[in-house]
This record gives sequence, structure tokens and C-alpha cells, in this order.
Amino acid sequence: MTTQYRFNRQEFAGSLGDLGTILPIAIGMILVNGLNPSGLFLSVGLFYILTGIYYGVTVSVQPMKVIGAYAIATAMSSGQVLAAGLLMGMVLLVLGLTGAIDIIGKYTPKSVTRGVQLSTGTLLMAQGVKLMIGTSKLQLFHKMTEPYLSVQSLGPIPIGIFIGIAGALLTLFLLDNKKMPAGLVVVILGLFIGLILGTKEGFDKISFGFYLPQWLPLGFPVKTDFTFALFALVLPQLPMTVGNAVIANADLSKEYFGEKSKKVTYRGLSITMALGCILSFFLGGMPLCHGAGGLAAHYRFGARTAGSNFMIGILFVLLVLSLGSGILAVIYLIPMAILGVLLIFAGSQLALTIQDIFHRKDLFVVVVILGITLATNLGFGVMAGFGLAYLLKSEKVKI
Repeated sequence: MTTQYRFNRQEFAGSLGDLGTILPIAIGMILVNGLNPSGLFLSVGLFYILTGIYYGVTVSVQPMKVIGAYAIATAMSSGQVLAAGLLMGMVLLVLGLTGAIDIIGKYTPKSVTRGVQLSTGTLLMAQGVKLMIGTSKLQLFHKMTEPYLSVQSLGPIPIGIFIGIAGALLTLFLLDNKKMPAGLVVVILGLFIGLILGTKEGFDKISFGFYLPQWLPLGFPVKTDFTFALFALVLPQLPMTVGNAVIANADLSKEYFGEKSKKVTYRGLSITMALGCILSFFLGGMPLCHGAGGLAAHYRFGARTAGSNFMIGILFVLLVLSLGSGILAVIYLIPMAILGVLLIFAGSQLALTIQDIFHRKDLFVVVVILGITLATNLGFGVMAGFGLAYLLKSEKVKI
């Protein structure tokens, strides 16, 4: 077996490292926006497998977070979300096939890339804390700290805080343990807690069989869905996707895998994300991307080869084909706080990539992007960072 594909405990643990990003947004978009559970998780699984085969290294698969967060917060229709996914696919396909994305990447300063990575990492850590204390959008929607556990608190303290602290300490002690990989142990702990304290949501609907996916299960969006999605979802998402999922992700892949990641190019990432969005659209799922945060998560928890992509991809595909929409019952077993732990460690891994920024002007760009991102969103942070980085090239401007 070549080192391009390894199948062991470390790879499996690493493959689970990004569940903290995928599951909360996926569950939210199924419950709030009415996306198809089977199609959503099948598209995620297939995208993991196919991109692992093509790139030959660990590649992340994530929801497009601006679209996901805004769609959940405003309870958009499934048609509007699907329209956004198809439009994003078409835009990314044009950027990739024409080579326009290479030009954007060529003129993106390193300080902007590091600013995107720090901002994304910080957002992931903040979201992880929210999942632990019960204030994420999904938990607020349910008005419960742990929507799928029968116990919500121990005295006045939310139970998620206890689970989160226990999971975080366990992760710290096992982070570099090869016999008991942290990501695997923490997810197993979560499943165990879910089996003991869970509400068993959806267990009554589980029926093992062979479930084939439907094509366009939610129908085709109408014209007004596309118009709305373009301005409300696609335009705000695009700067974040280009900055984080293309430029920052390609940079991080080179840092982690060196020559092995030669296929992980700006053009390649744009085209595979485009195809992933289009696939997900036809299966009734969410818009998909390759986030730098997801790659950091997989790597932090042990993924070093494309074997991790096969493991998580096949897991999702088998669960969908054998359980259909009953896959949600299995996913509900993992407490939100456990997903939060995964996000905190993944975010810290990504944020620490700024260690190679030494010049004061570059560091200023990085922290300004972070500040604007926290105040508005990453799209605005990226655009402001571009302008500032080029302005600071002038000797007349001192920081």
C-alpha cells in the first residue's frame, strides 16, 4: 500500500476532525431550510471520496458558511438555498476554467492569506465555545443547550459545559497519541454519552434497507429564487470562498503536504468545488467547499493521506444507502459540546499559521482583517485586507 492512502486509527481519527463544522450547519439546514437529509450527506460523502482520489492528499469538505449561517438565521426556503448552490457552482467553474482564479491568487499578498486563516480559525474557535455553552444558532432555534440529550443541565450549569471541558481535557492529553487518537476517542465518548443520555430522536424511524438517492428531490428553484440568492447569498459568500477555500486552502495544503499536494491548485480547487456544488444541488443538499479550517481540523487530529477522505466519505455513503434519512438519528447522538471541542482545536491549528508573519506592516494587515471579520464578515475582511496590503507597500505609509 502506498503512503498516498493509509487506513489506520490516525487517519480515521483525522477523518472525523471536521464533524464540528459539517454537522451543526447540515442539521440546521435540514431542519430549518428543508434540505434533503439523504441527498445532503450522500453529496458530502461522494465529494470526500472523489476529491481524495483526484488530489491524492487529505482534502476537506465543508458547507459554505456564509450561505449556511444566513440561510438558517433567516429561515430561507430550500429553493433559495439550492439556487445559491447552483449559482456558486457556475461562478467557480468560470473562475477555474478561464484561469481567472490564478490571477486573483497571484496578486493576493501573503498577509491577506494569513489574515484569512487567522480569522477563520478564530471564528471556528468562537463557534466551538458557542456549541459548548449552548448559544449556537441551532441550539437557540431549539431553545435548548443540548437539543438531543434528555439532561440539559447539572444544577445551574448547562451540561454542555461539563461535556465540553471533559472532551477538551481528553483531547489535550491524547492530541499526539497514536494508539488512542484524540479525535476518535472524543467522538466515541460523544456517541457513548448520546446512547446513555440521548433522547433517541429519530430511532423509531430507523429502518435498515437500501435507499437510492432521488434526483432533484426538492424540485427546481424558480426564477425569483435565483435572483434573491445571487444578491443575498452568492455575492457575500464569494470573497470568503476565494480567500479561504481556494487561496488559503492551497497555501495550507502546500505547507502540510509539500510536493504531494501539487494538484491542489487555485484552478483545481475552484473546479472541484464547482462540481461539488452542482452535485449537491441535484441531490437536494447544501453548497459545498474546501475550507482551510476543515483541512486544519483533519490534519490536527491525525489525517496525513487521502485515506482519511475515503474513510469519512464511505462512512457517510454507507449510512445514507442503508438508513436513508434515518442517518439523522445516528448524527443526533453526538452532543453539540463534543462538536464544539473539535472546532476549538481545529480553529487553533489554523490560527497558528500566522507564526511566519514577522514584518509589522504584514501583521497589521492580518489583525485588521481579523477585526473587520469579527465586526462584519470574512468577505468584507478579505476586501479590506487587499486594499490595505497594497496601500502599505508604499514607503510613505508607516505603521
